[in-house]
Amino acid sequence: MLSAAIVLLVALAAVLALVIYRRRKASLKARLQGCCVALLQDVLIPDGEEGEIHIEYALLCPRGVVLLNLKNIAGNVFGSDTMEEWTVITGKSRYTFINPQQGLYDRLAAMRRMLPDVPVHGYIGFPGSAEFNKGTPSHVVMFDQLISELQEESSKGEAVDAYWPAWEKLKAGARLDAE
Repeated sequence: MLSAAIVLLVALAAVLALVIYRRRKASLKARLQGCCVALLQDVLIPDGEEGEIHIEYALLCPRGVVLLNLKNIAGNVFGSDTMEEWTVITGKSRYTFINPQQGLYDRLAAMRRMLPDVPVHGYIGFPGSAEFNKGTPSHVVMFDQLISELQEESSKGEAVDAYWPAWEKLKAGARLDAE
């Protein structure tokens, strides 16, 4: 009887965690949609070498096309442009993850090949409570800061008309990532 209750409790906790994760992701997407003209999420585009590369978010904004890779990490992050692995330290644990910059550079190169006449910018966004106490590596932004910048640019009313043909080309060449 006790083991069945524990299994049920664990299952309920897993379902609750999944619901929270999905709501948070939906909330992030809604915030992104509020600061851009158009958005693509989880698409594959040609990588220029007969393969494809995953784009988590592509946004059409007054500054051009913005690529965004999100890292939902909390804790103190120690990373730099030259480190192969970045380290995250929380009060209870320590772990590493591969420097995400090279993947971003690959995505930027693929997008720039596809849209050579449009400014393309890329960022690694941290929506959680990550802190970079030893300095912030290139292309790393805090999610809220990026949203504020993009909203401010959008509020100035700058037109993105010149970028629409390229955006349509991107939509036509992209396919949804089934993963």
